[in-house]
Amino acid sequence: MEHRLNFYQASPGAIQAMRGLETHLAKSPLEAPLKELVRLRASQINGCAYCVDLHTSDARKGGEDDRRLATVCVWRETPFFSERERAALAWTESLTLVATDRVPDATWEAMLPHFTPEEIVDLTLLVGTINAWNRFAVAFRKVPE
Repeated sequence: MEHRLNFYQASPGAIQAMRGLETHLAKSPLEAPLKELVRLRASQINGCAYCVDLHTSDARKGGEDDRRLATVCVWRETPFFSERERAALAWTESLTLVATDRVPDATWEAMLPHFTPEEIVDLTLLVGTINAWNRFAVAFRKVPE
């Protein structure tokens, strides 16, 4: 697959704006392992090879278990994820596929016992941000090196 465009060089201002979102997310009360699971799951749904590779690697560096990483794509069928993680993964899938299911009430209600309002907003920003990164990488054919 041929790389189409170096989006970092083509529009530094756009990338600076994206990095601003990442700066906020780094300060979020959401735990780092949860953030990586969310980034990985959205990237899997979007078919972003670069981001799947990157966030699998980042999760491992953060101490994530290989078994959980291998099964995040089938998280509903495994016992490896906490109720908080399950709520976040369901939220991630609903937001990533928003045109399909419009974020069902049951998905929203599953979030409420596990996340504060601030965390829900930050989680929503995290999902939106990784979806944007995925679109850059997929559209311009950025692949793992």
